[in-house]
Amino acid sequence: MAVRQVRYEGDPVLRVKCKKVNEISPRIKRLIEDMFDTMYELNGVGLAAPQIGIVRRIVVIDDYNGAKYALINPYIVSEIGEQESKEGCLSIPGYYGYVKRPSEIHVKALNENGEEIEIKANGMLANILSHELDHLDGVLYKDKAYEFAKLEEDKELSDEDE
Repeated sequence: MAVRQVRYEGDPVLRVKCKKVNEISPRIKRLIEDMFDTMYELNGVGLAAPQIGIVRRIVVIDDYNGAKYALINPYIVSEIGEQESKEGCLSIPGYYGYVKRPSEIHVKALNENGEEIEIKANGMLANILSHELDHLDGVLYKDKAYEFAKLEEDKELSDEDE
């Protein structure tokens, strides 16, 4: 297990449509472990393989509310409704944007054991799934944001302000 280098906006790998995984080999399983390690090290809730330079259809997610997934070759079955959310991305550090995403999403994928799984999610998990699956098609949240801004840095009171 290892923490991998995250690719940042401007890196062409983030704009590539990822290739399907044909076999869940030990190498793919190690990659998934590394993806979780990388995501946790950076305090993320999701990470897609292209964010660490791997052009394969793999995402990992942990919403810290009991939903933890490794998804191989995920695809959206259906989307319902709309919600607005404030998003950030490990590949665009220091910024956030407001994005409209489906309020409910139904996704199918394989897990790390090659078993087909289905996820029907709403709220935050629907948002995370939609965001991460966009990465697999070379789409960044910034492309969909209707408002985009730099995070404000914490301001400490100086002696002059007291």
